[in-house]
Amino acid sequence: MAARGLSESLEKKQEEPEKTTSKDGLFLYNGDLYPAIICCPETLKILDTFKARTDDVVLVGYAKTGTNWVAQMLTELEAASGKYDEEERKQRQQNLQELKIAPYLEFGDPGKFERMEKIPSRRIIKTHLIPHKIPRSIFEQKPKILVLFRNPKDTAVSYYHFSKGMRLIPSEQTWDDFFSDYMNGKVPYGVYLDHIIAWNKYIDDKNIMFTTYEELKENTALGLKKIAEFFEFSVTEQDIQTIIEKTSFKSMKEKGIETHGMAAKSLFRKGIVGDWKSLFTEEQSKEMDRRFEEHAASTKLGKMLKYDVYCKN
Repeated sequence: MAARGLSESLEKKQEEPEKTTSKDGLFLYNGDLYPAIICCPETLKILDTFKARTDDVVLVGYAKTGTNWVAQMLTELEAASGKYDEEERKQRQQNLQELKIAPYLEFGDPGKFERMEKIPSRRIIKTHLIPHKIPRSIFEQKPKILVLFRNPKDTAVSYYHFSKGMRLIPSEQTWDDFFSDYMNGKVPYGVYLDHIIAWNKYIDDKNIMFTTYEELKENTALGLKKIAEFFEFSVTEQDIQTIIEKTSFKSMKEKGIETHGMAAKSLFRKGIVGDWKSLFTEEQSKEMDRRFEEHAASTKLGKMLKYDVYCKN
């Protein structure tokens, strides 16, 4: 799968521990931090040369909101709708591997955008970027976009564990230090609440669907059906049940090494709702509550996140 391109890159970086310090692990580009382990300025510089297609399947989500899980759902839905047999599925995966396509738009080498033009439709395009940094062609060609959110407290905890596992932060950095960085945008992709505010401007766009990690966890079958309908994937009830099994946390974790290489351990950790309580202090919880109330609670998207349900004791 395309994720192998990411794992190979990570493996090379992990073999060079002296190059994954906090100084070298992140770099600043146009005001935002990016992980040097998987991104490079040269790719970001020509990001806008990416050519979207009207039938692309676009997934957007801030880091650690569940994008790997939902991306696999989209892959399975597209395959089921396309009625590919096992040989065809393997061939499509092999094509992605041969083209060395990194799994997210902002990842990988700058030559990837030309190679992406060779991918047959329908392509699944993924990114963690905020709207104004997404390639313009995506909004010009108007492919349908699925935007994924997760409650900000669980996102923070998941991001912390991932950053430690991938050495994006020093091994000695504490949760308290990371929380401060997370709240002040000193992590890759900036302040999470800024993404909520930015995407709220698109909340009534019929070409964009919003969903949450928690909603998909509560009723995966219903969530899959809504996503399938939005992207006009033709799937059966049996397809839905099969996809639920294939994309369960247990199944994805068991196949993690095969699909994501050494990154699997950090990518597939717990897959639960409410893990924020394991690290947040009362003071940190109140600070997040205050920030959310001040900046996002009154927005349509903010209300959709059901903050009081998932982020209050």
